[in-house]
Amino acid sequence: MKDTAYFEDADNDLAAFLRLIDRTTGPTDAPRADEIAQNVPVYDMVRHVSSLAKPDARRALMGEWANVLGQGAGVLVLRGAYADTAPIDAATRAFEAIIADEKGRGGADHFAASGANDRVWNALQKLCMNDPATFALYFGNPVIAAVCEAWLGPGYQMTAQVNLVRPGGKPQLPHRDYHLGFQTADMALRFPAHVHDLSAAMTLQGAVAHCDMPVESGPTRLLPFSQLFRPGYLAYRLSAFAALFEERCVQLPLSKGDAVFFNPALFHGAGANDSADIDRMANLLQVSSPFGRAMEVVDRGAMCRALYPALKDLRDAGRMGPGQVAAAIAACAEGYSFPTNLDTDPPEGGLAPETQAALFARALQAGLDAASLDGELSAHEARRRP
Repeated sequence: MKDTAYFEDADNDLAAFLRLIDRTTGPTDAPRADEIAQNVPVYDMVRHVSSLAKPDARRALMGEWANVLGQGAGVLVLRGAYADTAPIDAATRAFEAIIADEKGRGGADHFAASGANDRVWNALQKLCMNDPATFALYFGNPVIAAVCEAWLGPGYQMTAQVNLVRPGGKPQLPHRDYHLGFQTADMALRFPAHVHDLSAAMTLQGAVAHCDMPVESGPTRLLPFSQLFRPGYLAYRLSAFAALFEERCVQLPLSKGDAVFFNPALFHGAGANDSADIDRMANLLQVSSPFGRAMEVVDRGAMCRALYPALKDLRDAGRMGPGQVAAAIAACAEGYSFPTNLDTDPPEGGLAPETQAALFARALQAGLDAASLDGELSAHEARRRP
């Protein structure tokens, strides 16, 4: 692919994509793996867990994982990540109680058809607050900590969302994940190519199996090596790429206590639950780079309230044009939807809720007065609180 500052639709070269996914994972690509299953390295953590207590062995294993996630298959399986599954069972009971409570209050999965799934948003905090001892035993897992650090370094930020898919649950369309995978195609085109590359290094996707997951129950479908296709945040939305995914994707059965981790740029999607009686429960871990934060703490809500009347007056007096107004809003308001409380601030018309900056611009376009803008901001802030 030619060097480019911005990707274009013409960069979605299916033949180039096919050449990438035609690669195979060989023994030298993952020498510590206990098995290569459908191009995916599989590690028996009962055998490897002792290495994590030895600095040199830990570093070597983590280095291999980072290479697999970045330049290799893009996905790895950790068999027996929880050798003792008692914390899994205790967490499952806690999550089931949360699901029952939230269903009575209208909880929902924004990313699936109504009634098909149950999802616990911010399962991390909810488990910690409802059952801190179980949280400690569940997340006090050196295997999970090591793979997170392997991709993101120390200081990573953990979040988790529980997904329960019942028999009959439909498969997801193939996609890439957060960050750029949550943007519209038009918005993704606005980000320079090097940011597309960076997005994949900012998060790690994982799933902990809370039950045995044979293939018929629909464990995640994966397309090894697809993370290597640089314009993939655009391409995954196209029918030709989706069709190729359906033809070439792989699924690996998981046992309770296993974990799968993958590069967020990997083309993937949950499978159909075609089982007769398996309620497929996984805890979806979305782990973020410690570097995804600004250097200073800024009260952008207060800034918006102060700026709005002045900016409105300057615009109405003809002293600032549209480009100047947009630049002032960008310097003042939060221009990103996340992090937010997805229980109370759900996406509208896409995968991302309205940003503070979009709210500001909408209010300005509508000619709202300062008091109305204050009310809109207060409601927006309330929706985003945990």
